[in-house]
Amino acid sequence: MADIARVSKEQSYTADMVIVLEGLEAVRRRPGMYIGSTDQRGLHHLVYEIVDNSVDEALAGYCSRIEVTIHKDNRVTVSDNGRGIPVETHPKTGKSALETVMTILHSGAKFGGGGYKVASGLHGVGASAVNALSSWMKVEVRRNGKRYRQEYKCGVPTTPVEEVGAAGDTGNTTTFLADRSILNSLDYSFEALLQRFRETAYLTKGLTIFCRDERADREHTFYFEGGIVSFVRHLNKNREPLHPQPIYIEKQVNGTQVEVALQYTDAYAESVYSFANNVNTVDGGTHLTGFRSALTRTLNDYARKNNWLKEDESNLSGDDVREGLTAIVSVKLTEPQFESQTKAKLGNAEVRAQVEAVVAEGLASWLEHAPAEAKRVLEKCLTTARAREAARKARDLVIRKGSLEGMTLPGKLADCSEKDPARCELYIVEGPSAGGSAKQGRDRRFQAILPLKGKILNVEKARADKMLGSEEIRAIITALGTSIGDRFEPGKLRYHRVIIMTDADVDGSHIRTLLLTFFFRNMLSLIEDGHLYIAQPPLYRIQSGKEHYYAYSDQEKDKLLRKLDGKSVAIQRYKGLGEMNPEQLWETTMNPAGRTMLRVSVEDALRADETFNVLMGENVQPRKHFIQSHAKNVRNLDI
Repeated sequence: MADIARVSKEQSYTADMVIVLEGLEAVRRRPGMYIGSTDQRGLHHLVYEIVDNSVDEALAGYCSRIEVTIHKDNRVTVSDNGRGIPVETHPKTGKSALETVMTILHSGAKFGGGGYKVASGLHGVGASAVNALSSWMKVEVRRNGKRYRQEYKCGVPTTPVEEVGAAGDTGNTTTFLADRSILNSLDYSFEALLQRFRETAYLTKGLTIFCRDERADREHTFYFEGGIVSFVRHLNKNREPLHPQPIYIEKQVNGTQVEVALQYTDAYAESVYSFANNVNTVDGGTHLTGFRSALTRTLNDYARKNNWLKEDESNLSGDDVREGLTAIVSVKLTEPQFESQTKAKLGNAEVRAQVEAVVAEGLASWLEHAPAEAKRVLEKCLTTARAREAARKARDLVIRKGSLEGMTLPGKLADCSEKDPARCELYIVEGPSAGGSAKQGRDRRFQAILPLKGKILNVEKARADKMLGSEEIRAIITALGTSIGDRFEPGKLRYHRVIIMTDADVDGSHIRTLLLTFFFRNMLSLIEDGHLYIAQPPLYRIQSGKEHYYAYSDQEKDKLLRKLDGKSVAIQRYKGLGEMNPEQLWETTMNPAGRTMLRVSVEDALRADETFNVLMGENVQPRKHFIQSHAKNVRNLDI
């Protein structure tokens, strides 16, 4: 009987079930493999792929201007003044080189090194993948004094490569309409695109990037002669630097160009970003490892040599020398090895030693030639080291308390009975009144409640030792069970949904921002792994006879009132969660069957770093300007 079952299974899996995807069909079937996702991030990635091809022309010395336009119908046009894609017949495909590049995966001029010495595109899938995921695309090439054009639908040519007129310059103009049947939305964020293009312009001295959004009649131009030095100054515009000029280090080693700019400030957060061939390697890699190693070793050597550290004192740690540091680490190399098509991490082993040697040499020279500024840097590092030791003792105490199987969990925590973290959620609630309603209204099986007493400490303005001296922050760390910073242990997270639930007023908004700042600075993995949420309580309860309704915005309220026109209604405006009875809080905000929650994500760490620094940092004027600029988008305004 067993043999019959085995044969039957073998016969049910036959050769005709093996599907071979031809051409660009693989991209359309599995878009996430090529652009990361089909949400707004993937949508933006389509733009980046085309722009990056133009940037590669700039890195090769052939392009000085790139123009990007978002049209009112969500088409995107990218134009450059590079050399233009060749249009001659390709010897292997028998098609025009333009059609080959746009329709065949793994084709391009970046494999053999003849077309580009340095390029961000490595796999030859960028332009063809964008073409495959576009319902319509048109490419116009200016080359050899002529203009050539070809159009496509879902990656398939609909016209031959045609000569359409004369050209007075060279370059490419690509226009595409992303495919609505594949992408979740065609709603481009102009701000997100501007952030990316600003970075690119900083990293490519002498390149002009012009951006236009026809939907809102906006435009912006980026050009930075100072390169990454200007980049560091931009990041530190709301911080107080310890030395007026950023340290700039640049050298080429065995074909790898290493470029680093760094500046210390009086801040407590580290803002270090790494790039390889202009690609933001958000997960770091060997270049970042080399930089960190050189920084720690060189500052320790200088401190020992100048008796800042005594023989019986421990070396400065990596955390000590990076507090308040803003740095850009940029490498350009011929054959970068990225982790994936989305290029999040650089893997070239040789780059670590190259960056380490260049940074160590350059930083040592700066320390010797700027002793007064070096002293200010070392004093900050030593102060940080002393605070770190105090913080370590406080953190160890928190960890020990959090490891005793709930025996010494925060007294204010109302825990749940479920032990599987994947099924558990923790509500961090503002104030005892809301905490009381939440405790009574929750499902005790899987929902835990941690009420906070007032506003927590602003960690943007505090070192780790002061932060860990805060009772409210210790309670959060102990309840979650993960520790923080470089000792964060995601496997020990006690709740896989951590939900911030605050009042819908200005104080609640402030508390929410304080909590987001804490998690971003100290538990970033919690956000990156999708564990942090924001509850969405209603703003209004509308009673009409025996029926009642909830509105989560003024627009919803007005819509409901129009629907109930002519009927007698009573409107209750919720100023705080404590105004809801437990049943109402459960019904509107905590019941998984009907609640709405926002998952917190970090699409761009650079933008998040700048925003938290503006909102929660020391300088008032940038915060005032930010609030005024975004006032029309404010939801929680207490009048």
